[in-house]
Amino acid sequence: MTLTTLDSPEKTQVGSYFVATYPPFSAWSPAHVGAALEQLDAPGSDARPLGLYLHIPFCRKRCKFCYFRVYTDKNAADVEDYLKALGDEVGMYAQRGGLRGRQFEFVYFGGGTPSFLSSEQLLRLIDRIRRHWTWDAAREVTFECEPGTLKQSKVQAIRSIGVTRLSLGVEHFDDEILAANGRAHRGPEVLRAFGWAREAGFAQINIDLIAGMLGEDGAKWKRAVDRAIELDPDSVTIYQMELPFNTIISREARLLGGLAPVADWPAKRQMAQWAFERFEEAGYVVSSAYTLVRPERHAGFVYRDALWHGADMVGTGVASFSHFGGVHFQNADTWEDYLRSLGGGQLPIHRALPTTPRQRLIRELILQLKLGRVQTGYFRRKFSADILAEFAGAWESLVAEGLARVEPDAVALSREGLLRVDALLPRFYEEQYRNVRYT
Repeated sequence: MTLTTLDSPEKTQVGSYFVATYPPFSAWSPAHVGAALEQLDAPGSDARPLGLYLHIPFCRKRCKFCYFRVYTDKNAADVEDYLKALGDEVGMYAQRGGLRGRQFEFVYFGGGTPSFLSSEQLLRLIDRIRRHWTWDAAREVTFECEPGTLKQSKVQAIRSIGVTRLSLGVEHFDDEILAANGRAHRGPEVLRAFGWAREAGFAQINIDLIAGMLGEDGAKWKRAVDRAIELDPDSVTIYQMELPFNTIISREARLLGGLAPVADWPAKRQMAQWAFERFEEAGYVVSSAYTLVRPERHAGFVYRDALWHGADMVGTGVASFSHFGGVHFQNADTWEDYLRSLGGGQLPIHRALPTTPRQRLIRELILQLKLGRVQTGYFRRKFSADILAEFAGAWESLVAEGLARVEPDAVALSREGLLRVDALLPRFYEEQYRNVRYT
């Protein structure tokens, strides 16, 4: 494939592109922590699905595009201190009035690199958590892995704790591209890890790819997509390279006037479009702006679909995000503050934002748009809202630009609209949150 040139007005600049929630994180404040604590004890929460996120913030090295809270300099004693604190935090949540007795519908181990943990460390963590809570009733338990951290015995240990969905952070198969972007693993480790995962019998195996990494070109991207299809995962997630403010590439780009040496947005959309078409030819179907699935053997994305329809999720670990009963909150974002709070017997919540009914409607609307289609009846039933009328200006602009079409009971994005959906979502924001820094 031939990529567009990089002299486009849509160059990749430093800043957040991916939209994870609403209102933006920059609106959250320590002044609202009390509202989060109050909501955690509020009765009547059982009607909402509940999820648990566990942040494992350790990595072998920091990727140049990574914007998460991760650590590459912690020793075994540090890791043990953190895992003890994580278990204590789960125990504290289990005793809150709004959570006591509730069961998890989904669990997600994210990072960082959850598979950084040894089998022994992982099993000790699970033992600590099970003193307070189990996920025996969960419909989905996801575990993120960096391929180079795996060995066959560890894959089996991960399977033994009830993981149903293993997600491999492949990103690319080309060793030069992996090295240029700071990834710790190499191509052969991907193939070995994937084989072990298949042998272990996980219900779902996902692989991640990133379009537009440093050093990317059309031929290398084509080979990466073809290699991914040969592996035949149950699902594939394709991200377009973005550069939030706190990445290594972003820091270097700011010295050059804010422009980064990665593909522009039209080129990345072209790569994603080409990959989507290739996977569709191989029998996959599009599930969202980022995901394709093997329909005959894919059980759905419980974590994604529950969150995008207003579920509660308790995020544990340093800097983790939660959404509970309409209140957003985030944990302390430094190692020291996180451990200090839990050591003092306090939940480490650092900032929060109680949302209004309209903000909750907007949040679900923009997240569900990432599926490529929103059902008007859903919002009429849940929010008593006519989204076609309330957001008429946004729909009209999308239709006029060929990015969406209005149907009798739904609005559907075109393929072009789907592949640039995150850039379209601010059209639905309240006025005070437009043109503000997202994070």
